[in-house]
Amino acid sequence: MKQELRAIRGMNDVAPPASARWQRLEQRVARVLAAYGYQQIRLPIVESTGVFERSIGDTTDIVQKEMYTFADRNGDSLTLRPEGTAGCVRAVLEHGLLNVQPQLRLWYAGPMFRHERPQKGRYRQFHQIGVEAYGMAGPDIDAEVILMTARLWRELGIGNLRLEVNTLGVPAERERYRAALSAYFAAHEEQLDEESRLRLTRNPLRILDSKNPALRELIAGAPRLVEYLEADSRAHFDAVCATLRAAGVDFVVNQLLVRGLDYYGKTVFEWITNELGAQGTVCAGGRYDGLVELMGGKPTPAVGFAMGIERLIEILAQHEQAVETDAEICVVGGSETEMPAALLLAEQLRDDFPAARTLCVCGGGSMKSLMKRADRTGARVALIIGGDELASGAVTLKPLRGQGEQQRLGRGALNAALAAALDAPVADTAGA
Repeated sequence: MKQELRAIRGMNDVAPPASARWQRLEQRVARVLAAYGYQQIRLPIVESTGVFERSIGDTTDIVQKEMYTFADRNGDSLTLRPEGTAGCVRAVLEHGLLNVQPQLRLWYAGPMFRHERPQKGRYRQFHQIGVEAYGMAGPDIDAEVILMTARLWRELGIGNLRLEVNTLGVPAERERYRAALSAYFAAHEEQLDEESRLRLTRNPLRILDSKNPALRELIAGAPRLVEYLEADSRAHFDAVCATLRAAGVDFVVNQLLVRGLDYYGKTVFEWITNELGAQGTVCAGGRYDGLVELMGGKPTPAVGFAMGIERLIEILAQHEQAVETDAEICVVGGSETEMPAALLLAEQLRDDFPAARTLCVCGGGSMKSLMKRADRTGARVALIIGGDELASGAVTLKPLRGQGEQQRLGRGALNAALAAALDAPVADTAGA
C-alpha cells in the first residue's frame, strides 16, 4: 500500500476559494504602500546562513533553535529565510541601491520558515509582507510608518487592533540597562524558568518578553529601560508619540516591549489582536539603525515592519462575507465543431467586459451535461453556441440566476443584452 502524500506539518496549502481572500489582501496592501512611495523588491527564499547569524543575533531563539539550515552540494551553509529584513539589507548593499536613492522605501512579500511547534496563527512556513525605509534618521519616518499601518487596517476593514509602542534607546544605553537587568535577574535566578536562565546569559532583555505567568511579578519589579535613556532618545520617542496623538491614533506605551531580534533600537511597535488567542501580534517592527553597518555598509538609519498574512487572513475570515469567486458569464459550445467559436467569443467578451469573470465550459459532453457544468460555475448567464447558432452567426443567451427569458441574439445585439443582464458597462475598445 502506497504511503499517502501530504503537506509537511506546519506548511499549508492555500486553495480556492480562500486564495481569493489572499489575493485581495495583497492587492490592497500593495496599493497603500505605493501611495506612500514604496517600491517592491523580490528576494530569494534561501540565503547564506551568515546573513541571519550576523543580523538577527546568534543569541536569539530564531538562530539558536528555529532556522532551517542545511549544507548544499558545495558544502556551503544555507538557510531558508526566517524573516525578511536581513535579506533585504543584503540586497540593498549588494546592488548599491542606496547610492542611487539615499532615501529608499522598499517592500516585499513571501514565505518565511521557522521550525516551531505549529498552532493556530503560528506555522513553520508562514507569509509576511515587509516594509523597509532607509536613510531617514528622524522620528518623522517612524511615525509615518506607524500611520501607514493604521491606514492599512482601515483599507482592509480590520478593527479591534491595539497598538503598543516602546523605545529601546541606542546601543550604549541598552548596554547600561542590560548590565542592570542582568544583576537584577541574577539576584533572583532561582525564580527563573529554564528558558529565562538561558536568556540571562545570552540576552537578558528577552526575559521581559517571557509568556510564563509565574514570572509576571518578578518581571514587573525589574528595572526599566526608560531610566537609562538620555535626552536625545527621550526626545525622539516623545516626537513619535506626539505625532501619533495628533493623528488620532490610539496607543499604549509598553515598557516591556523589546522585540525578538537583536538589531532593533529606538522605536519599536506591535499591533495586537485579541481574536487569535496567544498568537495576537499581527504586525510588528521598529528602527534598526545599526544593521546596515553591521552587514558591511555605511552607517544608515532604517526602520521597518512585517505583517503576518495568515493572521490577517484569519481576522478577515471572521468578519468578511464569503469570498466571491463565481463566474458571471459562462460560454458553452455544443460540440467540438462549435468550440472554436465559443472560445473566440469568450476571448472577445473578456475584452468587452474586463470587470466580469468569463468562463468557457471545456471538456466536451452532451448539451445536458455541459449546461449542468455551466450552472455549477455560479454564472449569472450562459451563452450557447450550438449548430443552429453557428450557422446563423447568433448566440443564445440563457439566464441562469434571477429573472429573464432565454433569447437568441445576433452578435451585434449581444453586448447590449449582456450589459443589461450583468448591470455592467461595455469597455470602449474603439481606440485599442
